[in-house]
Amino acid sequence: MRSLENAGATVGPTPVRSVLVAGVGNIFLRDDGFGVEVARRLTLGSLPDWVRVIDFGIRGVHLAYEMLDGGYTATIMVDATPRGEKPGTVYLIEPDLKGFDSRQPVSFDAHGMDPQLVFSTLQSLGGVPGRVLIVGCEPLDCDEGIGLSEPVQRSVDEAVRLVHSVVADLAGADIDR
Repeated sequence: MRSLENAGATVGPTPVRSVLVAGVGNIFLRDDGFGVEVARRLTLGSLPDWVRVIDFGIRGVHLAYEMLDGGYTATIMVDATPRGEKPGTVYLIEPDLKGFDSRQPVSFDAHGMDPQLVFSTLQSLGGVPGRVLIVGCEPLDCDEGIGLSEPVQRSVDEAVRLVHSVVADLAGADIDR
């Protein structure tokens, strides 16, 4: 395992670079606000000082610039992820970004968060995303309204635990892979 350098931040014997936890989603579309709520909960607890939690909401371009400027080795995006399962199901997804084509046209939407926009913007600025993981939750209701549905609200604690588990795994792994 090669050494990962970062301003002296260490966990056990393995130095680690910083990790970004990005809560994304629109709080005005009910369960789409899942990532925002998980980010809020994570800020109430304790994470290693090399982990930064930010609520990006629908600001995909801001997320791209943070990934560019932050020098993160890994980014954990937390979002509602419809995959056809039971509402409230929590997922851990590692998207394959090797085949990602940053040459595809990008359309900016000030009222939405599109991961393709984030990665296209990042790559067009000369950045690389590093390792990306998604902690997602199957939504029940993404219609206009404020507040998570009952099954998604019940899944917030599970997602917080999953983020903590992923951070612990990243601390002990070579996260540059």
